[in-house]
Amino acid sequence: MSVDYRHPLRLGLLLTPGDDGPQAAVERARLGEELGYDLVSFRPGASELDPWTLLSWTAARTTRIHLAAHPGGPGINPALVARAAASLDLLADGRAELILSAEPGLDEAIDIVRGIWTAHLRSPLSFAGEHHRLAGAERGPAPAHNLPILLTGTPDPALLRLAGTKADGWLRPPADGGSATDSWAGAEGQAGANAAIDQAAVAAGRDPREIHRLTHITGRFTTAADNADSSLTGTPERWISALLPLILDQGVSTLILTTDDPATIRRFATDVAPALRAARGEIPRSEQVPSLYVRRHRRDGIAYDAVPESLAGSAIEPGDAGFGRVRSTYLRGGSPGLVLRPGTPGEVAEAVRFARTQPVKLSVRSGGHGISGRSTNNGGIVIDLSRLHAIEILDKATRRVRVEPGARWRDVAAALSPHGWALSSGDYGGVGVGGLATSGGIGWLVREHGLTVDHLRAVDLVLADGTRVRADEEENAELFWGVRGAGANFGIVTSFEFEADEVGEVGFGQFVMDASDTAGFLERWGAVMEAAPRDLTSFLIIGRPRLGQPTVAQVMAVVDSRDAETIIARLQPLASVAPVLDYSIQVLPYEAIMNAPQAPHDGQGEPVTRSALAGHLTPELAGDVGRLIAGGLSYFFAIRSVGGAVADVPSDATAYAGRSANFQLVAFGANRRALDSAWDAMLPHFSGLYLNFETDLRPERLHDAYPEAHLGRLRALKRRYDPDNVFRDNFNITPEPDQARSQSSR
Repeated sequence: MSVDYRHPLRLGLLLTPGDDGPQAAVERARLGEELGYDLVSFRPGASELDPWTLLSWTAARTTRIHLAAHPGGPGINPALVARAAASLDLLADGRAELILSAEPGLDEAIDIVRGIWTAHLRSPLSFAGEHHRLAGAERGPAPAHNLPILLTGTPDPALLRLAGTKADGWLRPPADGGSATDSWAGAEGQAGANAAIDQAAVAAGRDPREIHRLTHITGRFTTAADNADSSLTGTPERWISALLPLILDQGVSTLILTTDDPATIRRFATDVAPALRAARGEIPRSEQVPSLYVRRHRRDGIAYDAVPESLAGSAIEPGDAGFGRVRSTYLRGGSPGLVLRPGTPGEVAEAVRFARTQPVKLSVRSGGHGISGRSTNNGGIVIDLSRLHAIEILDKATRRVRVEPGARWRDVAAALSPHGWALSSGDYGGVGVGGLATSGGIGWLVREHGLTVDHLRAVDLVLADGTRVRADEEENAELFWGVRGAGANFGIVTSFEFEADEVGEVGFGQFVMDASDTAGFLERWGAVMEAAPRDLTSFLIIGRPRLGQPTVAQVMAVVDSRDAETIIARLQPLASVAPVLDYSIQVLPYEAIMNAPQAPHDGQGEPVTRSALAGHLTPELAGDVGRLIAGGLSYFFAIRSVGGAVADVPSDATAYAGRSANFQLVAFGANRRALDSAWDAMLPHFSGLYLNFETDLRPERLHDAYPEAHLGRLRALKRRYDPDNVFRDNFNITPEPDQARSQSSR
C-alpha cells in the first residue's frame, strides 16, 4: 500500500571532505546550489576537517541551499549543539537543519536542544536525566525558523519510535560498504520503517505527516548495457525507475545523493532530478501538516488553515521558533495569534482581505517602535511589514525617492547619504518608516526642513477591502490629505515617494546641564529655541530626580551646517541656559546621528504617556512641568523643538494640524491615574496634540489632535474608504462621531 505524507520533494548532497582541502568541499556545495539541489551536508568524522566550520563557510557562499549539520559521534553536548545549530540558522537566514545520530540519551538530547531554543522563556533551563543534566542553563539563541531535528541510525524499533514521537524526520543512513542495493535503501526497508514511525506518531497524538522521511542514495551512471536490476547502477532512466517507488509509494520526500564526483552531481541534477520532480508535482503548503507543538499553540478565532498560500510560508504562529522575535514591540508586550509577513503589495492586499474575515483584533506594524501605535495584540493578527523595506532613487534631479514602510529610518539615512541628501525623520534610526510617515514626523531637521509628511509626494496603499490605490495631490487628493497625519485609519501604505533635502554633514551637540531650577531652565531653553535660526533643532530630556542629587537635563541639538563657526554660534546660547556638567560637539554625517542597533523588540507591559503641543514654554507651563518632575510622576520627560519650517505650511494643508506649536512635550509615567490627573490640569497651557507620543485613549484626545473641521473631513474619508472600521488600532477615527466612545474601552 502506498503512502503520501504530502511533503514536497527535496534533493540533497552528502559530501565527504577530502585531501583536496576545505575550499574544494565548499565549491562542491556551491555547485549543488547552482544545479538546483535543496540540501547539503558534510559527512562527520570522515576527514580532519570540521563539518560545522565547513557549513558556516558554505552558508556565507550560498543563498538558497539548506545546510544539514550532523555533529556525529557519541557523547555530544546537546546544549552546545543547540546553540551551534541555532547560530548557523541565524547566519544562514533560516536554512539550517540538525541531524542527530542514535546514541544513549538521544531522547533527552532532543528535549534539551528544543529547550535551549525556547529563548522567549525567561527562566533558565534545568534538566535532570539519566544521560544529560543541566543546572540553570541560559536559553537561546532561538533559530531563525522551525529548525528540524532529523534522526539517523540503524532502523531499530527504539530509534523509529523516537522519530515518531519527538523528531521532525528520519534519515535512513548511508551504508558503509556492500552493494549499491544496500547503500541506497530500497522501498521494502522503507515501508517497515514508515509503519513503525507512523504507529509511534499516532500513539503520541501526532499526525504521521509531521515526520519527514529522508534517505541517502548512492549509485553509478553507466551505459544501458551495464544496467543492473536491483541497484542504482545504469542509465538515468534506470535511476528514475528505481527511485520513483520510494517517492510515490513510500513517502520519501528527501533523497540525499552520496557522492563527491562533480560529473555525477551534474548528471543527477540534469538527467534524473527533473523527472523525479515532475512525477512528484507541486505540494501546496496548505496540505502540509504543522507540528503538534505548533498546532497546540494556536489561538481561538483564527482559521490558520485558510491563510493564503502566498502568506503561509512567511507567517509566524505562537508555536514557531521565531515567535519571540515578533510577538512584542519596542515598548509593549504582546502575544498575537498570527503574524503575517507580506513581501509585496499584492500580499499586503491578501493579508488585509484574510484578516478582515477573522473575528480577532488586527494590528499593523512597520517597525514596532511606536508609542501610540498598538502594533501588537493578544490573540489577534498582526500584519508585519518588515519584509517591505526597499529604498529606491527615482529621480536624482528632483531628489525623488521611493521608500517601503518596513524600512527603518537609519536605512533611509544611509541610502541617501552618498547623494548628499536626507529626510527629516524622527530622532531615532530604529523607527519604521510606515508609522512615522503617516502621522507627522518630528525629527532632527524639523525646524529647517519641516515634518516628514511635508516631504511626501505620493503614496501607494491598500484599502480596507484589499483594493490597491495611489494617492497624490492630483489623484485621490483628499485621501492623500488624510494620509499625511492620520494615515493609519485608512489603509496600509506600501510605498512612499518623498522629496529629499540636500543635507551634508551636520553639527551634533550633547550637553548635560544642571536643571535644579527646572522651571527656570525650561523657560530659558524655550526662549533660546524660539529665537534660534531655523538650522538649529534641539531636544531635551529630564529624568526622575534622585535623592540628594540635582535634577539633570540632557540637551541634544543638531545644526544643519558643517561649518565650525556656525555650529558654535548656534550652540553657544544653549550652553548658557544652565551650568554645563558635560558636553560633546561633533561634526557628523546625518546617517551617524540616525544610527541604531538592529535587535528584535522585547517590550513588556503597556507604556503610560501623556503628550501635547505648546506654542510657548510660559512661566506657568514651565512651573507645572517642574512640579510634575519633582513629584516623581514622570521618570522620562522630553521636549522637542518644532516651529520654523513646520509653520510655513497652512494648518489645513494636511491632516496634521499642529502647525503653530513651537514645542512638543511628552511625559512617561508609571501610574496612569496619577499622570492623567496632573496632565489634565495642564491642558489649558497646550495648543494641540501630536498623537504619536500619546497613550491616553479617551476620545477627547482626537479633538486635541484634530480641529473639528479636520475631524469632519477625516470621518468622511473613513466612511468612504473604511466604513467597516477595519483599521482601528491606532487612535481610531470612527466613521461616525457617536462611535468614538468605543475607542476608550479598548
